[in-house]
Amino acid sequence: MTEPVPLMEPRLRFFADLRVEVGAPQEVGRTVHGLRRLIPITGGLAKGDGWQARVMPGGADFQLIVSDTLAELDARYTLETDGGDLVYVQNRAVRSGPPELMARLLRGEVVDPAQIYFRCSPQFETASPALRWVGERMFTGTGARFPDAVAMRFWELM
Repeated sequence: MTEPVPLMEPRLRFFADLRVEVGAPQEVGRTVHGLRRLIPITGGLAKGDGWQARVMPGGADFQLIVSDTLAELDARYTLETDGGDLVYVQNRAVRSGPPELMARLLRGEVVDPAQIYFRCSPQFETASPALRWVGERMFTGTGARFPDAVAMRFWELM
C-alpha cells in the first residue's frame, strides 16, 4: 500500500461583498423539474479590498424550486469595476430551509438569513489582463435573500 500524498488543506481569503438588486420574479410555472422562475437583476454593488464594481442591469437569476425545502439558483450578470473592466459572473447556488420559511421567501417576505442555508459557487470571466487571475481560481460564498436584493460574500479558495 502506498502512503498518502500530503495535500494542502484549502483556506479561504475574502474576495468581495455584493448587494445584487433584483426585480419582480417572472414565474414560468411548474414544469417536470419543478417551479421555474426568472428573477431580473437590476443593479447593485460589489466591494472588495481596494476595489469596487457596479452590478450592471440586464442579468438574471434562473431559479428552479425543486421542492418545498430546496431551490437551485443560477445567476448570471456582469460587473463593471471602478477601473472600467467588465467581469462576467455565473453564480450557482443552493438555498434550502424549512418549508414554511422557503414559502415566505417565494412570496417576497423577509426571512432571518440565519434560518436559511444559502451557499454558492461563483465563477468569473474577463478580458482584462489585470483581472485574468479571477478566471483561474475557484471561489465560494454565502448569501441572504431580501425582498429587493441578494446580499453575498465571496471568498477565494486558496
